[in-house]
Amino acid sequence: MNRPKVFLTRKWPTSIETKLISLFDVTLNEQDIPLSADEFRSALQNYDAVCPSVCDAFPADVLNVPDKRCKILGNFGVGFNHIDIDAAQQQGLVVTNTPGVLTQSTADIAMTLLLMSARRGAEGDRLVRSGQWSGWCPTQMMSSDVTGASLGLIGFGRIAQAMARKAHHGFGMNIYYFKPSAADQAVIEELNATRCERVEDLLPICDFVSLHCPGGESTHHLINETRLKMMKSTAHLINTARGDVIDSQALIKALKDHWITGAGLDVYEGEPKIHPEFLQLDNVTLLPHLGSATIVTRTAMGEKVLNNLIAFFNGQPLLDRVV
Repeated sequence: MNRPKVFLTRKWPTSIETKLISLFDVTLNEQDIPLSADEFRSALQNYDAVCPSVCDAFPADVLNVPDKRCKILGNFGVGFNHIDIDAAQQQGLVVTNTPGVLTQSTADIAMTLLLMSARRGAEGDRLVRSGQWSGWCPTQMMSSDVTGASLGLIGFGRIAQAMARKAHHGFGMNIYYFKPSAADQAVIEELNATRCERVEDLLPICDFVSLHCPGGESTHHLINETRLKMMKSTAHLINTARGDVIDSQALIKALKDHWITGAGLDVYEGEPKIHPEFLQLDNVTLLPHLGSATIVTRTAMGEKVLNNLIAFFNGQPLLDRVV
């Protein structure tokens, strides 16, 4: 019996690629370069399973390609707003993702960005590397306190709660959150967390605001010029969620005109392209989408996709089915 043909759009951890090759007829992206829409269309026509990353766009005009052979998109990532889910469903495509295994690593990066923005870490690193540092002085690079400050979380799922635990138990931060419905009472009590009924209620009272909401139409530019102006002038904005949750142009204006003090970003609108004005600003920390980038986490994500493919081709229930 012929083995199912599987296509990986990017390079994966070697241990997972080896396991996939032992079970399926696998084509790898050996050069690990981003592929074009036409290459995605061709993959859908020639493989039983296509495994995209969160930066691979699969809109309707790609998914609706004729003579499609593909039956499942095994997404390497928890987010799936890069896939037109309605079109996939209409086309009879199964879509899976990788939830639950990247919680702590992404929360760690959110805390890293918070600390770097608060204490001007990236700016200090650049100062030393440039050879411009002349030595310690009492007023050099004054920054923001983290311990005892207030942290507002927009979205309060697994990653947000993990960040809240690190912030509250590690730094004594006061936790506020926005979520359409109240969180579990045990979580609220553990973190002494206060729910804000609207984003507008949270923004003016928090020293740090961290975004943990899904991408998509309902959250597109959730943080815009109007809401940025509601934040404290001393506040910092952190984003490890999705790039399009923030209006980039509005954030650039906020940072230039000091509506807020700083920002830390791990995701961007239209990434890997980054608005060039961000690169000119000292008060923004920029990371290259490192949220889940640990060996353990990326391997666990690959295992999730692998197990979803095994279950699908064996006719078994899928634990991580999106549609």
